[in-house]
Amino acid sequence: MSGSENNWQSRPLGELATTTSGGTPSRKRKDYYGGSIPWVKSGELNDDYIFETEEHITEAGLKNSSAKIFSSGTVLIALYGATVGKTSILRTDASTNQAVCGITPGPDLDAGYLRYHLISLRRELLSHRYGGAQPNISQQIVRNQKIAYPPLPEQKKIADILSTVQRAIEAQERIIQTTTELKKALMHKLFTEGLRNEPQKQTEIGPVPESWEVVKLETKADSFQYGTSVKCGYDLDGKAVLRIPNVVGGHVDPADLKFGKPKKNELGKLALERGDLLFVRTNGVKENAGRCSKFNGELADCYFASYLIRVRLDPTVLNPDFLNEYSRTEVGTSFLSGKAIRTADGKFNINSGTLKTMLVPVPAIEEQEEIARTLALLDDKTNNALSKKTSLQDLFRTLLHELMTAKTRVHELDISE
Repeated sequence: MSGSENNWQSRPLGELATTTSGGTPSRKRKDYYGGSIPWVKSGELNDDYIFETEEHITEAGLKNSSAKIFSSGTVLIALYGATVGKTSILRTDASTNQAVCGITPGPDLDAGYLRYHLISLRRELLSHRYGGAQPNISQQIVRNQKIAYPPLPEQKKIADILSTVQRAIEAQERIIQTTTELKKALMHKLFTEGLRNEPQKQTEIGPVPESWEVVKLETKADSFQYGTSVKCGYDLDGKAVLRIPNVVGGHVDPADLKFGKPKKNELGKLALERGDLLFVRTNGVKENAGRCSKFNGELADCYFASYLIRVRLDPTVLNPDFLNEYSRTEVGTSFLSGKAIRTADGKFNINSGTLKTMLVPVPAIEEQEEIARTLALLDDKTNNALSKKTSLQDLFRTLLHELMTAKTRVHELDISE
């Protein structure tokens, strides 16, 4: 980029802004905490305008420590820890600890533009980090960082464009969160009250409608089957074999796919069919033992590994989508994980015997299908928001690179859509 041709300049950040870090009031003084002054720590920075502060300090805590008040509009950057290099802009006056550097831009630099520029420069900043488990960048590294910048009006337009995309991403995140919470509440209601406004009865799994059965899974399932133990790798010479990472909970994720060559007696026998349910039988996290996903034909001629158990149902008796959803309710999850046995290597196991005894509610097949369809609508909404969020994140990364290197100028953009 030719600075003169594009009317851009480049100077060290220390020449364009003032920087300083905060501090921590003594933990021995209870009267220093619980006040009204937000106290920002490095782990709370998230490349956003929005962050939650876990703690507030008092005027006494501020006065008797190196903590400092930064005014609204100050750019914050984490100097060490897991979030090193992450940024935020204050939207209210707040104090910080010593792991956060506050940057107050001078008259030539817009705070919003600076924050996005620091995000674009993170790889360069982190190339200078030091330390082991807790990587650090110093204030001097931040101050020495070269900042390329156009005239102030263009800076503000760049920040506004990137902020618009970021707000759109946040909107999709809110939809995802709201829909996830709605589905959790709806699952509880549907699996305890049903759809027919029936009186309830108490059972071993809690209240259910009077007409529903509560039975062991083995009485409604056609088969329980362990998968293949053949060695798998990323070599495409073989059959696709789903493993624990592919059973993400609810659906199959084929992103990290390995291949293997099942034994002759496994060919066909262990091939997955649409509607098969896969349960995780071994996991290092107890709550994940028994995690379930439904195979929807995502891959042709696909098999499954021995750390999974396939349950095959007669869909005219027990709808696979209904059971898949029930397995992820609080009651369904706790039943299997609660029976997981810890092994010598620290993992938690269930087996087909445990799975066969899983208690499941069984309404009429028509009601099962209707409940499954109702919950699937919320999944569709979540997946749509996830897809939009991914597209917006790709757009943000592209715009960030193009705008911060002057490969694209703001007057060339129309992001109204």
